Amino acid sequence: MADHGLKGKVALVAGGAKNLGGLISRDLAQQGVKAVALHYNSAESEAAANETVAAVRAAGAEAVALAGDLTSAAAMERLFADTVAAVGRPDIAINTVGKVLKKPMAETTEADYDEMSAVNAKAAFFFLKEAGRTVNDNGKVLTLVTSLLGAYTPFYASYAGTKAPVEHFTRAASKEFGERGISVNAIGPGPMDTPFFYPAEGADAVAYHKTAAALSGFSKTGLTDIEDIIPFIRLLVSDGWWMTGQTILVNGGYTTK
Repeated sequence: MADHGLKGKVALVAGGAKNLGGLISRDLAQQGVKAVALHYNSAESEAAANETVAAVRAAGAEAVALAGDLTSAAAMERLFADTVAAVGRPDIAINTVGKVLKKPMAETTEADYDEMSAVNAKAAFFFLKEAGRTVNDNGKVLTLVTSLLGAYTPFYASYAGTKAPVEHFTRAASKEFGERGISVNAIGPGPMDTPFFYPAEGADAVAYHKTAAALSGFSKTGLTDIEDIIPFIRLLVSDGWWMTGQTILVNGGYTTK
């Protein structure tokens, strides 16, 4: 019987320096993983990455921060190779990388689309590819998407539209990797109380989002708090392994499919 606990495991968290990704890295260490390789995108996130590394080590796990723009297949291959070299083959691979754009389709440029596609779809595809090549048997793979995949709404075509392919990537990967006991899932949080949310939204939109979920009145902010996502991630990368190939919207009743 495979061991689906977290103790002694090695984890890779892409975008694992701050906000939800940083909390995931810290929580994994607190749950007893052996090591966390946490990725950050650029020099702007380096200080946060170093703080998260210190927190992971303080919780008793090994930690390494790895920098890079993950919008090329070569960069993703390098991230996994560097992870193996630094802390060993991962048992858990979590991709939190993403970019939000709220803009009418009529105003969306080709450059906008190409960037959104590279960050949200291409990077996710090659993350799953390298996870399938690198993660140990009976491993767990998880991608963060968005609850807008269950929404009927304007202005997010290039965001939700470039996250949507990850649903099929997840299904395909779960089928292809299943013979090795690897589970593959995606989680779609609702609008989260992080610095990524507010610049994309006007005051009226923020007010709407803070009241839109069925459970908004029980949230600290009315939005999805990053702490609310952690239990689901913890489950899916451990004892929740029997669920695979799924996209799960975790949003307090903000949207549903």
